[in-house]
Amino acid sequence: MRIPVLALTAASAMVAALALPAGATAATATAAASAAAGADGGGRRFDQPYAGFAPAGTVLRPASPRAAGLDPAPIAAFEEQVDAWADPASGAGYLFPGATSLMVHDGKVVERSATGYATRYSAPQTELPEDQWTPARTDTIYDLASLSKLFTSLVAVQQLEAGTIRLDSPVADYLPEFAVNGKGAITVRQLLTHTSGLAPDPEPALWQGYPDIPSRVKAILDTAPVNPAGTTYTYSDLNMLTMQLVLEKVTGRSLDTLVREDITRPLHMTDTGYNPPASKLPRIAATEYEATPARGLVHGEVHDENAWAMGGVAGHAGVFSTVDDLAVLAQAILNGGTYRGHRVLSRHGVSLLEENFNQAFPGDSHGLGFELDQIWYMSGLSGPRTMGHTGFTGTSLVIDPESRSFAILLTNRVHATRTTPSTNPARRGIAGALAQAMPVKAPGGGRSWFSGQGGGATSTLTTGPLNASGTVDVDFRSFVNTESTDRLRLEASSDGGATWQPVTLQVTGTGAPTGGATSLSGQAVRAWWRVHAEVPNAASGLELRWRYTTDSVYEGRGVNLGGLRVTDGTHVLIDGDKPDAPLTSAGWRELPAGGGH
Repeated sequence: MRIPVLALTAASAMVAALALPAGATAATATAAASAAAGADGGGRRFDQPYAGFAPAGTVLRPASPRAAGLDPAPIAAFEEQVDAWADPASGAGYLFPGATSLMVHDGKVVERSATGYATRYSAPQTELPEDQWTPARTDTIYDLASLSKLFTSLVAVQQLEAGTIRLDSPVADYLPEFAVNGKGAITVRQLLTHTSGLAPDPEPALWQGYPDIPSRVKAILDTAPVNPAGTTYTYSDLNMLTMQLVLEKVTGRSLDTLVREDITRPLHMTDTGYNPPASKLPRIAATEYEATPARGLVHGEVHDENAWAMGGVAGHAGVFSTVDDLAVLAQAILNGGTYRGHRVLSRHGVSLLEENFNQAFPGDSHGLGFELDQIWYMSGLSGPRTMGHTGFTGTSLVIDPESRSFAILLTNRVHATRTTPSTNPARRGIAGALAQAMPVKAPGGGRSWFSGQGGGATSTLTTGPLNASGTVDVDFRSFVNTESTDRLRLEASSDGGATWQPVTLQVTGTGAPTGGATSLSGQAVRAWWRVHAEVPNAASGLELRWRYTTDSVYEGRGVNLGGLRVTDGTHVLIDGDKPDAPLTSAGWRELPAGGGH
């Protein structure tokens, strides 16, 4: 059972209301949703990345994918797939009982839906009576788990801007007792980028080893590092628990008060916060049944045990929210820190979220609080400026400034047990679907081909035997957005395709590889490259193929080819723009001339 984005119900009216003045009625919002769906123009192409922030006045409004200039097919395929992931009949493919998703491009909400159940089980392997199942809805409230770290980080950047803390000051300047056990050199920056040297989690766990919150706070302050500060990247809840103590000390306010007064209230994120009230319990997705500690079915309380031990308010976990509220936050970030006239960060503050402070640790790019360029869940949206985070309960947020887009997936994958398959396929699925929905168009508007294949696959575009002689020149244009190990190659065969040899490529364009390359890959830039290659001493019967291969791990958006032209001296052997060009595709999809995706 699915609630779609543009079914004109109270749920879709809620999204429309995000762009309306306070006091607008649901009927007005529904009318606005209908008008927006029919009138919005096309959005920005994926191969024409934005620089800088979205206009500060950008507000969220619903639109169909087509009205937003997107290909609806990848989005529809994602929705079909997420239904399967939420269906126990899928067997090993059953990832979570329920999910709510939202995609936005250029301020337009192009996908907003829910599937499955927010509450289905009373214990592991034990279903509630069916009349007690609660369907997931588009306004279901989820435990965000580690997405909560983003709220702690946003408050930290606010305090940096206010001058109450300094990025490279030792934490001990604000919490002198933190200096024990060799932690005197750890800085605020290192907490926010997970380079402090602290262990991943408190040992023993806060809920196990200490009788009350004061003793748990002391345990955080007394923890000993496992590595020297600044020498390694280790993702750590202790970093954000410590950051919480810093913020509370310098402001004199609790973390939940800081988040409420300085983030959620100004942005009107009315369903976001710690320890949600009992009145919202019917809308909250249940999480795990816990025997140790003996909590039973966790529903309406934070799932993370250490956050629970801190009274539900912790720097690393504890925030509950909806896709709609998170959409407002994500759009505020794209807008440079403001939404509907309410500024929560300066433009400089937002730039600190997307600046890579971890260049010394390749693969672990990190802004202040936000992870950067993590293809393992960002998929085709990944890039040097792409920001995001995941949460243990099955949540993810990916914000792509270069396309002014974002994807939100909230699930209850730990209901009613945490021993479930990884949610990462779904995380990649939503980000990849949004990336593939955005158009990419070949320069010049001629014939072009696209392969957005999954993992462990190969696509080939092969010429017929060519009546070649001497040196053969090959020219084409390529747009590559792949994992670094997923590669596009040009290969040549002189024995009827029995064997193939790589052809060296000379590539020009923004971010193109220098010198001769035998393959193209990566996500560092979103630009078309000009590619030239020469096959010397060619003879009649030469065949060429463009081969794109993926490993079994992660994928980017895929590869586009256009402008294919093969010559020997004065003879044109292949003109890819002609409909009768002798090209055989296996796995490549030909795109409409002048169109794209």
